[in-house]
Amino acid sequence: MADMGTPTGSETRVRVNENGRVVIPASFRKTLGIRAGDEVVLEMKDDELRISTVKSRVERAQRRVRRYMKSGRSLADELIAERREAAKRE
Repeated sequence: MADMGTPTGSETRVRVNENGRVVIPASFRKTLGIRAGDEVVLEMKDDELRISTVKSRVERAQRRVRRYMKSGRSLADELIAERREAAKRE
């Protein structure tokens, strides 16, 4: 069983069990919106392990793209229109 430690801000200490598992404390899961069965992404960066949700990564990517988009423009609509044109040509 993992030692939940005492949360200090956005940091806590936990133990890795004999199977290599780490329990994410409930307060962290709640903050990140992680529920049982959710998929998370593990990333090694600068000798650190980072955990993020797939949802948060999609939202981050959407924010980045949005910076370069004109207001009222829909990439989804443009893609659908392109696919319809391609289908007509087939």
